[in-house]
Amino acid sequence: MIQQQILNLDTIPKQDFDSFVPCAGNRTAVEFARRCANINDPEKLLYLYGPPGCGKTHLLNAIGKQVANNDYRIFNCAQMQAEDADILLDEMAEQPVLLIDNLDKLPADDRLRHTLWEAFNRQYNAGKPLALTGQIAPRELGNLDEHLITRLLWGLVAFMDISDDQARLQLILKIANDLQVVVPNDVANWLLTILPRDSEALQAGCKELYYEALKTKRKISLKLARELFLAKSDYRLQVEQNQE
Repeated sequence: MIQQQILNLDTIPKQDFDSFVPCAGNRTAVEFARRCANINDPEKLLYLYGPPGCGKTHLLNAIGKQVANNDYRIFNCAQMQAEDADILLDEMAEQPVLLIDNLDKLPADDRLRHTLWEAFNRQYNAGKPLALTGQIAPRELGNLDEHLITRLLWGLVAFMDISDDQARLQLILKIANDLQVVVPNDVANWLLTILPRDSEALQAGCKELYYEALKTKRKISLKLARELFLAKSDYRLQVEQNQE
C-alpha cells in the first residue's frame, strides 16, 4: 500500500508556463501568451479576460519571466492613483514588457486614462510586447480611452474559463503536486462539490486540508476532508445546494 507522505513545506507555486494547468477553457489563452512572449513572433499585443481566479495574472507572470527573467513588473490598475500618473508613465516606459492587470478596474480619471494610452503607444510603437488583462471583453471596457479599446482588438484576444469540473480537477491535482502530497481521487472529486469554482478558492481549500493533515498527523482522506469542511456552515450550505 502506498503511504501518504506529508511534508511541512509552504510551497509557493511558480507562476510560469510550465506550472500553468491547461484545460479546454484556457488553451487558446496559453497559446496566445506563449506567442506574446516569443521574441521571434511578430504578434506582440495580447488581451486576456475572464472571471477572477482563472489564471490571468499567472500568465502575465509567465510572459514576464520568459521575456525578462525576473526583471519585470505587473501594473495593477486597481491600485493606480491619479496623483501617481506621471510616475507611472516613466516606470512603464522602462519596462522590457508592459504587463497590465485588472484593466477594467482602472479608476475613472482622465489623467490615468491618458497615462495608460501614452504608455501603450510608446510600447507598441517600440515593438515591445504588451499583455493586458481584465474581467470583461474589450468592447465592454467603458472606463478606457476609445482609441485604446480599438487597439486592443488589433491584437490577440482570448477568454479564459475554468468553470468545468475537469479543469478544476486538474487544478486540484496540480496544487497537491506543488505541496508534494497525494490527494486520493475520491477526495479530489468530493472537493469539487464543496469548494468555490475559482482557482484561488480551490488553492486555499486544498492548503487548508493539507495543513489540517499536518496538524492532526493524519493522512489526507475523504473522512478528514468531510470533518474539516462540513464543520463550517458556509461549506455545509454549499453541499446542501449541490444536492438540491
